[in-house]
Amino acid sequence: MCQVLLIDDEIAFTEYLRGYVARQYPGISMAACNDPLEALRLLQQNSYALILIDVEMPVMDGRKLLKFSLQAGIEPSRIIMLSGHTADYLHKICPAGSCLAVLNKFEMRQREVLDMIFTSLSTKTGRGV
Repeated sequence: MCQVLLIDDEIAFTEYLRGYVARQYPGISMAACNDPLEALRLLQQNSYALILIDVEMPVMDGRKLLKFSLQAGIEPSRIIMLSGHTADYLHKICPAGSCLAVLNKFEMRQREVLDMIFTSLSTKTGRGV
């Protein structure tokens, strides 16, 4: 089973995405964390194939969490930054190479990219869609 961590302060979004992934991608187990400080503990204690981080959260924003993750040795290719901002804005604040992708979590085309990534992870676990 492929382990994915979603870090986003919007409870409705985390519930939606966890349910969607559970239905569409049985080879993926998605944990959700709505508190970025709690996420730090999870990142230190567990290994994840993919980490999805919301850019804007209270207490600690996603860019700080990204920086911590990279300093902790998590490969940039295992991190996706999410936001409601435009892709252009996201590319400005997260330069190329700092993570696998920066995606607007509400735009359909951006969600299709996320689906491609989930499909790839599911295929690697042998439980593709």
